[in-house]
Amino acid sequence: MADERFAAPGAAAGSTTGDGPDAGPATSLYDPRVIQVLSTEHWSLLSARSLVYNEAFTRGAMFLAFLSASWVALALVSQAMGVGREFEAAAALLLAFDLVLGLTTYARIIRANQEDYLAMRGMARIRHVYTEIAPAIAPVLVSSVHDDQRGVMVGYANPPAGGPASMVYAMSTSGGMIALITAMIGGVLTFTIAMLLAAPTEPALAAAIGLGFVLLAALMTLSARFFASAQAGLDVLYPSPD
Repeated sequence: MADERFAAPGAAAGSTTGDGPDAGPATSLYDPRVIQVLSTEHWSLLSARSLVYNEAFTRGAMFLAFLSASWVALALVSQAMGVGREFEAAAALLLAFDLVLGLTTYARIIRANQEDYLAMRGMARIRHVYTEIAPAIAPVLVSSVHDDQRGVMVGYANPPAGGPASMVYAMSTSGGMIALITAMIGGVLTFTIAMLLAAPTEPALAAAIGLGFVLLAALMTLSARFFASAQAGLDVLYPSPD
């Protein structure tokens, strides 16, 4: 039995292509109103992607600006009171604020990446319907028409999915950069607290480096689990061919 969506205009019972107030619901992909609806949704998703990008870049810029200002403030404080326990206490307090801000910024950027992925997934579905309406356009489409993970990632230039290459790619993204900086702040904060407690320099430095790597690994692991959980909850209508 033929799919009713591919019926010619007016072929399906009760279908209409009219635009008047008495026009019934569109029952065929060939109804001109379908293209209007899909085009509107496509532009809505493009606008959503633009807003998400702007918010992510703004949040990242705010974090880096605050971080730069905090280091300038520490330099001024050191000139005023010298380097001692009071300065170390002030540095620990300011670094703690930087760490919290870094963690919240990273969390928002990761969430923004997921929102952008959902928009890309929606546009892939719309393009797939375009190819059903006009199969002749399929060879000239550059973006994916499949809404599974492999299909959507085509829109991101097929980044590596595993191995050392994926780690390098992750560090090159805005989220990876924020995660690395936040982990470094955590390490510096650990070293500052150790100095404030009069701990030996070498063990304090080793603890700072170790905690920095642990924090970075924890952020990457939590992000991977978040994306995997979010992907598992998505239904796939147009999977990529094997």
